[in-house]
Amino acid sequence: MNDINLKVAVIDMNNGFPNQGMRGIQEILHRYKIYNQLNLTVDTFDIRQKGEVPDLSYNIYISSGGPGNPYDGEGQKWEADFFDLLDRIDDFNLVNEDKKHVFLICHSFQLACRKYGLGEVTNRKSNAFGIFPISLTEAGENERIFYGLYNPFYSVDSRDWQVVQPNQKVFEKMGAQLLALEKERPHVDLERCMMAIRFSPYMIGTQFHPEADPIGMKMYLLLDEKKELIIKNHGKEKYDDMINSLENPDRIMLTQSVILPNFLDEAINAYQAV
Repeated sequence: MNDINLKVAVIDMNNGFPNQGMRGIQEILHRYKIYNQLNLTVDTFDIRQKGEVPDLSYNIYISSGGPGNPYDGEGQKWEADFFDLLDRIDDFNLVNEDKKHVFLICHSFQLACRKYGLGEVTNRKSNAFGIFPISLTEAGENERIFYGLYNPFYSVDSRDWQVVQPNQKVFEKMGAQLLALEKERPHVDLERCMMAIRFSPYMIGTQFHPEADPIGMKMYLLLDEKKELIIKNHGKEKYDDMINSLENPDRIMLTQSVILPNFLDEAINAYQAV
């Protein structure tokens, strides 16, 4: 594999706010590059704050999570540029054998669901922040990105917004598949939101954070404001469980080691096969 030159564009949706997500993505890419002895170049594009947009010279695109309302970009150039990039990638993939692969995380996932009309992007009744079980659908159990995970599996979830009410007509027209749902809450009369979608054979997205790792999550959980918020919304027992679960190798450590590396395997193997 090391005789192939590969380019990855990481799109930073954090709008200048400090975060652990970008570090997590970069570390996964670095480990993957070293382990597979790849000629892999990674460039970062700060799209919301600086208006930086990658061109079509990249093989792989990973677009991060970020703060704020997923409608904040309406009418702004950065959102139009992001949607245009997705269109240009879709158009490229229609007519070229060397497909470009896209992974969308959290805020980027919500934006794509808005763009394609796959569901209703709405405000949650309360903030979701922590390590939660995520349930795979039947399509998700057969999705190669999730090979190596349990059902349910655990990941970091951090959001005030959600995508609900899947539009079946749009799913069918696009050939999209709903891969995962949030945990069942029998005592709560609320619809389970969509947690992962395969938009196309070359584009996939998650509402949760597959790049999250125990180190970054612990830094977040130890922040006074986060600790107080979790205890207020979920109780001290839930907070302590989150701290303890960081050391569990079957939880977010497993998720981080599986999803994005599987995505990279898929993208690079497809590129090699051309």
